[in-house]
Amino acid sequence: LFMLRQVGKIRSETTLFLCCDIQERFRDIIHFFPSVVNAASFLIKSSAILNIPVVVTEQYPQALGHTVQELASPNVKVFSKKCFSMLTPEVDEHVKSSRGTQEPIKSVVIFGIEAHVCVLQTSLDLIEQGYDVHVIADGVSSRRPTDRLYGLERLKQSGAFLTTAESLVFQLMRSADYPRFREISALAKQLQPSQWDTVLSKY
Repeated sequence: LFMLRQVGKIRSETTLFLCCDIQERFRDIIHFFPSVVNAASFLIKSSAILNIPVVVTEQYPQALGHTVQELASPNVKVFSKKCFSMLTPEVDEHVKSSRGTQEPIKSVVIFGIEAHVCVLQTSLDLIEQGYDVHVIADGVSSRRPTDRLYGLERLKQSGAFLTTAESLVFQLMRSADYPRFREISALAKQLQPSQWDTVLSKY
């Protein structure tokens, strides 16, 4: 078990997805917002196929609006919050009970905004509680690229695993023999090239 945690292996049976504050008010101020939505949409659609629970948070939605319509899904549980961390008492309780009598959650996949604030603080809280945390690099951003860059660096320093949406989902399937591989593969083909691909940056 120790070695599995050290290398960041992940299983769908013990995984939870967290979608952090991808709200309408942020559409015009977050750097490369369309790429964040693109990756998040792929992950949420994939979660339904992989049978992975999804928690969505909204930061003070009365003022900042709700999650963007592109991510609407009946398969997610939505929580509002004012804390920067997603891990409010309500979300924490839900995480601990989301698998029912099945194996408990061991790995948490997080994507959303902002990388250096809510994503960072949520990840630190989860790592502190002993979860493996996988941050979707093409699914997180901030208003300023520098904040995103050093938010990801800080996450890596603290033990989070940095990955991409497609890499993560294929890791969860493990093999082309996965029963619904063709459905996931079709979704992956719809992924648009990330805007980050055009940026000469460490991340």
